[in-house]
Amino acid sequence: MTTNIRLSEMLGIVATIDPDANTAAALITDEIDMSKWSRVMFIVQTGILGTSGTLDLAIKGGASTNAGSHATAVTGKSITQLVKATNDDDQVILEVSAEECAAQGLNFIEGTFTIGTATSDCSLVAIGLRSDYSNVTSHDLASVVEIVA
Repeated sequence: MTTNIRLSEMLGIVATIDPDANTAAALITDEIDMSKWSRVMFIVQTGILGTSGTLDLAIKGGASTNAGSHATAVTGKSITQLVKATNDDDQVILEVSAEECAAQGLNFIEGTFTIGTATSDCSLVAIGLRSDYSNVTSHDLASVVEIVA
């Protein structure tokens, strides 16, 4: 069965932490307006974590737009800490629904990516799903420069 619906029309790239040798620090993703998405999937990728390196991800939010300063943790939405050697070259998926956020009064969310101890190769991409399956390309991040479908 063939369909004319493309994944790029239903799924949008809504937040990132660019792939890099990121220094030990807290990095915050782009802010996500959950009124535009029914679900958001955060995909973490590690390369080689630095000596004694660790990596954590927690989803935090707020009632209004305030990028970079949301302090309320979305209940149950954090990953088990990734550690050097055990989690080099791994991926982790964390999914959040609009309903979970709304239940806590959180309209906007962002990922807080904490790299501990040492510079580590890592990245994150968050992909949003529209509940009405309308074309989402107008909601992609501005850094999405091409879609080939």
